[in-house]
Amino acid sequence: MTRYTSATPEDRAEMLATIGVGSIDELFDQIPTPLRLGRPLELANGMSEAEVFERMAALAARNADAEVQVCFVGAGMYDHYVPAIVDAITQRSEFLTPYTPYQPEISQGGLQVMFEFQTAMSELTGLPVSNAGLYEGPSSVASAGYLAMAATGRKRFVVSRGLHPHSRETLETYAVGYGAEVAEVGLRGGETDSDALAAAVDGETAAVFLQNPNFLGAVEQLEALGTAAKEHGALLVVAVDPMTLGILKPPGECGADIALGEGQPLGNRLDFGGPSFGFFCATQEQIRRMPGRIAGETDDVDGRRGFVLALQTREQHIRREKATHNICTAQALNALGAMVHLAWLGREGFRELGELLVQRTAYARERLAAVKGVELLNEAPVVREFAIRLDAPVDRVLERCAGHGIAAGYALGRDYPEYQDALLVAITERRTRAQIDDLAEALGAAIEAERDTFGANNATNVALAREAS
Repeated sequence: MTRYTSATPEDRAEMLATIGVGSIDELFDQIPTPLRLGRPLELANGMSEAEVFERMAALAARNADAEVQVCFVGAGMYDHYVPAIVDAITQRSEFLTPYTPYQPEISQGGLQVMFEFQTAMSELTGLPVSNAGLYEGPSSVASAGYLAMAATGRKRFVVSRGLHPHSRETLETYAVGYGAEVAEVGLRGGETDSDALAAAVDGETAAVFLQNPNFLGAVEQLEALGTAAKEHGALLVVAVDPMTLGILKPPGECGADIALGEGQPLGNRLDFGGPSFGFFCATQEQIRRMPGRIAGETDDVDGRRGFVLALQTREQHIRREKATHNICTAQALNALGAMVHLAWLGREGFRELGELLVQRTAYARERLAAVKGVELLNEAPVVREFAIRLDAPVDRVLERCAGHGIAAGYALGRDYPEYQDALLVAITERRTRAQIDDLAEALGAAIEAERDTFGANNATNVALAREAS
């Protein structure tokens, strides 16, 4: 027993035996060995709490975060500017500390936030119904699969390879429990292969899953791709980047039955990957199948405007066989941050931000494509993210760029074996032209240094990787 842990060695042994592992170390087997320390922390016996704090702070300072490096990493989580008003509102005690608003008479502020958030997301996506938020983007995708099964009575999903890898993996994991089949459709020229999609969708398909812009940053032709889903009576599910909805046609106007996504870009910093929130919007026909909670507007006995939880389709509130989700909470505080951010931007500001992203991304794409040893992965239209090929090992180029204080992008080979030589570069309003120029110079220097170090063997390896893809 330690000062802070009440479990005895016997307690721990019993718990380990119950879950079928022999030691605490076995619980961490899934973590790659190079990422594990393999020894106790170097903390001297008898250190005071203040001394331990200073030691841990020094170790934490060795991490390079987005406030230290210039961050061009995206892939679903983005380094946007979060205005000070977001913290000023979300850190107020009435928002920061309240419990789930079961009692509307004492939860009007929280319920109004949910209602206003739903209204904003509905307007952004062009769909009439929004819930009060979910955990994050990938679990929202999985929830859409369950809804589609309930709506169609089918158990087959057709998924574009352009959907975020985490979302595809989450849907596949849930599909095992659902007893559903997942069929993947590849990409062509950076966009979803429309011919392959049309061939994959059939009368047993419950839903077609797309992402716009897709994981490579390409803007998809949603209306054309959705035709196959409509012809076979399947639902069209579209994952969207909310920051692009100020300039792209809303998915609801492109035929989407469900629009969902990761809400982190709105009012939420990167913060080590979380927490964030997911959003989920749908057509009116799906309102009683939607996961989570929906806040509604009403009048009290004195005729004053008020708010209530109108629908809660989770198993704690209705019969389990009728439930559509087992969500125990929602990321309401994070969703509030999004609502404050949107209100701060306003309708015109949100549109102008989207235009700024397009302009800076176009500049970055042209600037990087002109670097020796860099070429565009595809020519598809983009908004704020694009993929490039490097004539050098991506991991080593990233390491060299990091030495110059630049997080140059996301190595696509981590999720797409066919793109081992590719880098995904993301632009936000925080990335200036000068920083983009610095990235171009750092990439060029890193590629040249790799050529000098490894010479012809390096060029051969890159060529073989491209041929294999």
